[in-house]
Amino acid sequence: MDSDVKCPECSSEHAYHDGSLWICPECGHEWNPETAGAEPSQDQSVRDANGNVLADGDSVTVIKDLKVKGSSLVVKGGTKVKGIRLVDGADGHNIACKIDGIGAMNLKSEFVKKA
Repeated sequence: MDSDVKCPECSSEHAYHDGSLWICPECGHEWNPETAGAEPSQDQSVRDANGNVLADGDSVTVIKDLKVKGSSLVVKGGTKVKGIRLVDGADGHNIACKIDGIGAMNLKSEFVKKA
């Protein structure tokens, strides 16, 4: 093991080299030291179907009919949703909102456009 290399995520000194990547056994983070400088500059913002950046409190419009899982309800295209919250959904649903007549639900940003 190379004692000079520390994990950029958890600062562990137990990182090891495997092929072209370094791996941290404590947090599971993998990185390439040659491209490590490029990672923080990646855009982490949530964008709508047209590429506009979304923020908490924005109003959006649903662009296509969406079936509500576990229900016979449908969110119709053109439905306006006010006061969205951006969340980190592991399944891609990164917008939390409340839709009149349906209730609280999560949406994917690719199916909405900024109003």
